[in-house]
Amino acid sequence: MLQLLGRPNSINVRKVLWLCSELKVPCELQPWGSGHNDTRVPAFLALNPNGLVPVLRDADFVLWESNTICRYLAGREQRSDLLPTAPRQRARVEQWMDWQATELNNAWRYAFMALVRHDPAFADPSAVQASVAAWNRQMVILDSQLERSGAFVVGESFTLADIVLGLSAYRWQMAPIERPTLHAVALWQARLAERAGYRQHGANGMA
Repeated sequence: MLQLLGRPNSINVRKVLWLCSELKVPCELQPWGSGHNDTRVPAFLALNPNGLVPVLRDADFVLWESNTICRYLAGREQRSDLLPTAPRQRARVEQWMDWQATELNNAWRYAFMALVRHDPAFADPSAVQASVAAWNRQMVILDSQLERSGAFVVGESFTLADIVLGLSAYRWQMAPIERPTLHAVALWQARLAERAGYRQHGANGMA
């Protein structure tokens, strides 16, 4: 059985759990991270020198970075519907996955740490305001993409891009910020809510 090391309320752990639900692949969650086993101990750092969750164990194969784990599992199960094998179609999915990990994540980080985590290191009101504005701008980009693409992020079919962005969109929706009304995002989130994996792992926490 697959083993996933991480705390169950982590956004990056939950994207892997949601994918495992879509794949119908059993996955044992071992609690590591804040409030659980310490990721700074040598045993964990030997698995991931960054000291971050999640970490996937597949027999003797160890992998970290949540989006990479998602790509691996889709390939392992030969789910070309989730991660196409044709180069152009695959690139579209990976483009939006990488955008989530870079542009979108970098936009929300300061505001999230200040307003949700209440981290005293993120207490500059002007920086919070700038982060919220950047977060909303990125979500407008996603909304525009969904208006063009149809039902899901890259087209009429559900892919890995919807998993990683679905969790991020839920975080934006639930954060204590002022946000624009984004109709395409709202319709897409309603479609995601029809999936059991999203209801269990995607729309169930702000950590």
